[in-house]
Amino acid sequence: MSCVFEYPEFDPIAFSLGPLAVRWYGLMFLGAFVAAWLLARWRARAAHSPITPQQVDDMIFYGALGVIVGGRLGSILFYNFGSFIEDPLVLLRIWEGGMSFHGGLLGVILAMWLYARRLRLPFFALMDFVAPIVPIGLGLGRIGNFINGELWGKVTTAEFPLSVVYQGLPRHPSQLYQAVLEGLVLFVIVWLYSARPRPLMSVSGLFLLCYGIFRFAVEFVRLPDAWIGYLAFGWLTMGQLLSLPMILLGAWLMWRAYRAPVLPQARA
Repeated sequence: MSCVFEYPEFDPIAFSLGPLAVRWYGLMFLGAFVAAWLLARWRARAAHSPITPQQVDDMIFYGALGVIVGGRLGSILFYNFGSFIEDPLVLLRIWEGGMSFHGGLLGVILAMWLYARRLRLPFFALMDFVAPIVPIGLGLGRIGNFINGELWGKVTTAEFPLSVVYQGLPRHPSQLYQAVLEGLVLFVIVWLYSARPRPLMSVSGLFLLCYGIFRFAVEFVRLPDAWIGYLAFGWLTMGQLLSLPMILLGAWLMWRAYRAPVLPQARA
């Protein structure tokens, strides 16, 4: 076979401290929050930042709650409601994987709305600040999916240079595709775009638009959840259905932002 490599069957437990088992998936989440905190503290030093470096700590706390609660609820409601009915405690077993980006996004939106109200900031001023720091965490989460051996892509040919042999079959490593597109590429695009003042809502719009396009595209080679399957046409997945509103909303926000540009106000 000419595949890049065969999947090494990672142990989901990175290390143990006595009775405490630390999982790779949990470490990816920890890395995501640390990266977001460092990037936010760096960006908060800019003159056009809506918040100070000292306010970043509370923002990350709000965001972490939104990601965890929203991501887990979204995973259950959108993808795995049957398992929840059979065993409600599955909602609490975050370390086993199963976090929905779309649910996490809704959780973060709600958390940032609450934090913006607390600071008496325009909602989109805060969301435009948050958007560039999110992609690194998304990329780390997809690496966690790869280590957990979940969310695999479709079977491809052994000659395909990016294929990975998993359970004897060459497959698209869709988790790694998403790690690159939703993590690295999205980060570079949104971070560089937001490096100088942009019209209010435009940074959030660019994030939603690019993420939605990247996710929609990768879903063509990613297997849908077996208990859901394809929703229509023999190819439409739940991930694509949930990404369509993001693409439309992102495009609308970009159009609205540049139709009547309003530059964000520097903090007092």
